[in-house]
Amino acid sequence: MKPKFRFSVRPAPTPLVAASVALMFGMLAPVQAQEAKSVAAAKELAAALDAAKLDSIAAGDPSDPTTFVAALYFPGAQLLVVSAKYAAPPLLVAKMSSKNYRDIYIDLNSASVAGSKVFIIDQSCDGLVARPDGDQAADTFENGSSQLAFDGDWRKAKLSEDEYMKAFSEADQRYARILSLLAAQAKGAS
Repeated sequence: MKPKFRFSVRPAPTPLVAASVALMFGMLAPVQAQEAKSVAAAKELAAALDAAKLDSIAAGDPSDPTTFVAALYFPGAQLLVVSAKYAAPPLLVAKMSSKNYRDIYIDLNSASVAGSKVFIIDQSCDGLVARPDGDQAADTFENGSSQLAFDGDWRKAKLSEDEYMKAFSEADQRYARILSLLAAQAKGAS
């Protein structure tokens, strides 16, 4: 006895059905976020520091004569960046003219005006990353007394996803501005 097979021919899906299915699966796929503004700025700063053979840099903030920015650079590994107000700006200006950038970084971290310090740890010197891949370390952003690790886990930070992404966007914008001030200084130092 021969087995009976039943074949049926179905019509090809209409373009409307195909588009609906594609849209449905597209909505389920993770949304690709725009590249952070700090990504290009971090690459620019790293290149400028490499060209000038510097491992630290500092600059004044032109929008406020009492605010300074500084960074320690560990090539390919980490950028430690600080921005803060300083009670005695002439002291930092003198250190900047003698290119004592590391001392300025230390002063801003240890003796800045209370509540004015912003501190960023950029793992891999690649700008801020909202959702790091796999075992990539999280970037952190500290503003005054609040600190947020950008590890992609907004629930751990007791935030909604929208609040987390808003905080990331604000941190990224501020970090990109600080990096551009430092890159301009580093380019002038070479």
